Amino acid sequence: MGKINTVNPILVRMKESEKGIIYQSIVAMGMRARQINDDIKNEIADRMEDVISDPNDVDSTNFDQIAISREFDLIPKPTFLAMQEILDEKMKYDLPSEEEKEEEK
Repeated sequence: MGKINTVNPILVRMKESEKGIIYQSIVAMGMRARQINDDIKNEIADRMEDVISDPNDVDSTNFDQIAISREFDLIPKPTFLAMQEILDEKMKYDLPSEEEKEEEK
């Protein structure tokens, strides 16, 4: 994940409210933020597996774990990443039509 610019939530809200779908956009951003969070957690777990030493050895410092932790601390919050995707129009989502909603019932 590369460097990200600061996201202004007001700009995102204004952009989405022009489309008339602010609530749906918020729901989509929330779902995308959860996906991003899960991806980050999985990546951390995978990388930590490689460097975790003996769990019984609590006296030694694992500098590899510290380096990985610091690296992940620099990643922006998943909510801001999802907002940036909406703002940059990288995230697309479809809303079900009224007919599809009726068919589900």
